[in-house]
Amino acid sequence: MATIRVALAEDHVLLREGISRLVSSDDGFELVGTASDLPGLLALITEQEPDVVITDIRMPPSGTNEGIQAAEWLREHRPDTGVVVLSQYVAPGYAVALLEHGSAGRAYLLKEQVASVDELARAIRTVAAGGSVIAPRVVDELVRARSQRHQSPLAGLTPRESEILAEMAQGKSNAAIAAALTVTERAVEKHTNSIFAKLGLSEEKDVNRRVKAVLLFLSEVPGG
Repeated sequence: MATIRVALAEDHVLLREGISRLVSSDDGFELVGTASDLPGLLALITEQEPDVVITDIRMPPSGTNEGIQAAEWLREHRPDTGVVVLSQYVAPGYAVALLEHGSAGRAYLLKEQVASVDELARAIRTVAAGGSVIAPRVVDELVRARSQRHQSPLAGLTPRESEILAEMAQGKSNAAIAAALTVTERAVEKHTNSIFAKLGLSEEKDVNRRVKAVLLFLSEVPGG
């Protein structure tokens, strides 16, 4: 069996060294290089043309979803390259983003699984062959999220949060909402952050969060 060439991207030095040793300890793998950020990873891929890329989900420059961005870049420019995304987040949104355009050659593992060299090696070999692997805990979350999809996330808002979201839907600023409800602007900010968190919008930019929260509100208002 041909040796699988592997590139690794991880910004945490100790974890990068640990994974490097795990990969190098397997005679079936060749570690062709490591990177600590997305630009470095893309340069490494272009130079070394690895068979499989192992990448952290979050790393510089933005620390948001660089692993997903790398997978998307590979899908467009090097579709035969497998990707193993390592994440500490069970939240299924990242896995969905990774797999939404196809699961072939894609793996989503939790970092806690990497302690087992066998699990990492199995994932590398699977994506190199065009297969896919998803961490069992993430699958459980996907199933649970689907079963709860019929329940509106708005149901979890308090009466005050619902009032503030209704005011937000009218295009009011936090100051205007505070005046309308006779509360402090600081209180509005606190409730607004709680609304975003309950609606799963805590990772979005502030403008996007307000727009998405309002769209969700309007989609469930009779006649809206």
